[in-house]
Amino acid sequence: MFLGKVIGTVWATRKDENLRRFKLQFVQPLTAARQEAGSPIVAVDMAGAGPGETIIYITAREAVIPLPVDMAPVDATIVGIVDRIDLAEK
Repeated sequence: MFLGKVIGTVWATRKDENLRRFKLQFVQPLTAARQEAGSPIVAVDMAGAGPGETIIYITAREAVIPLPVDMAPVDATIVGIVDRIDLAEK
């Protein structure tokens, strides 16, 4: 699982049949310190996240597991919204 921040919503007039009822979000990957880590990605939103929220997402083959479909062309899925991050001091 990875941390990210929702930075926008994808509006698509055409989607794969298995993704029609799901919202797609632009996600900026983050480090544990909430610093940007790499380029933004597109993820299916299963948590109801909105712009500006810190989220948890999964990638690769596991990204389709939370979806209520057998197969879908998904590389990333938002599976949770982060309420708080506590880092231990060094």
